[in-house]
Amino acid sequence: MDQQFLKNMETSLLGLKNEIISNLIAGNEDFKEIMEGMDPKDLADVASDDIDRKMIEAIGTQDLKRLKAIDSALTRIQQGKYGRCIKCGKPIPQDRLEAIPYALMCIECKSADERRNR
Repeated sequence: MDQQFLKNMETSLLGLKNEIISNLIAGNEDFKEIMEGMDPKDLADVASDDIDRKMIEAIGTQDLKRLKAIDSALTRIQQGKYGRCIKCGKPIPQDRLEAIPYALMCIECKSADERRNR
């Protein structure tokens, strides 16, 4: 996969991560209190820290899933596995990755997975 594309995806993923955390801080008083009690850190590092029970309650389930998916995608970039379907191993099209930078599966496998879960 093109190194410039990987760099762009990494930047995009970090931006999404910062956006989720910033929205949580702005919109959730409990989360804001937790953040104020922590040592000053880069926002991207905060989500990677061990999240205690109170923080998990403050973070909505959807946002928590997205943060984990983003962290997983960032790890795959570092491991050189980003952009490959976790089911079939085929490359995930760049258009799909641009739309959903933390996508785990190609369209075919994701569609099959969704049909099974109905």
